[in-house]
Amino acid sequence: MTIRFWTNLKARALLLLGSLFICFFPGVFSSGVVTLKSIQIFKTHELFNAKPTVYFHCEGENRTIFPDVKKTDVVYTFKGEESWQPLTELPDKKCKRCGLYELDILKPADVFDEWEFCSSDFLDSDGTYVHSKDKEFDATFLCPQCVHLENSSDHASGSHHGADTGKRMHVLLVILISAIVSTVSILGVVAAYRYWQRRKREQDQARFLKLFEDGDDSEDELGLGQVL
Repeated sequence: MTIRFWTNLKARALLLLGSLFICFFPGVFSSGVVTLKSIQIFKTHELFNAKPTVYFHCEGENRTIFPDVKKTDVVYTFKGEESWQPLTELPDKKCKRCGLYELDILKPADVFDEWEFCSSDFLDSDGTYVHSKDKEFDATFLCPQCVHLENSSDHASGSHHGADTGKRMHVLLVILISAIVSTVSILGVVAAYRYWQRRKREQDQARFLKLFEDGDDSEDELGLGQVL
């Protein structure tokens, strides 16, 4: 048994605990992947009708440039498999501040629109959501997972919400107690193993000293101790 063994054992215990938590509370970590299905811009903010650089951006995330969107009044459609997809991930019960912008070299980016982007926006059964701004753009976003997240959330908030919450709290309590017991057990085994190692070292040292003492007694019996 080595330090690496105990480290791997603790890591496996934590991994098992995390897996159980995700299994019983999937909504905590659930999120929907959002892709752009289509977009049409009605105007650009660049001077001299230059080709715009249109991009999507959520606060705290990297911006996603639409390399093909260069002309007004043209409907651009996408498969969701483009190299710049997906746009973002929307967690359940939490929105993001996102927007559509046009890059401007000489000044801050021009804003087509900014809005609170939520998984609950995807109400259609196919997971689509249309967002538009008058005289600016029309965009269709796709998030099939968001529909399932919303349905699961509605189901949980129904007539069985209280019972489900109670069951989940009970399961969480059991998991926490199991984790504490497992941690204490591991620490106890580690302490016992270290105590056994210490006792073994003491016994080895005692045997080693006894060998020396026995050797000295043998020399005394043979009279070798008197020889210079």
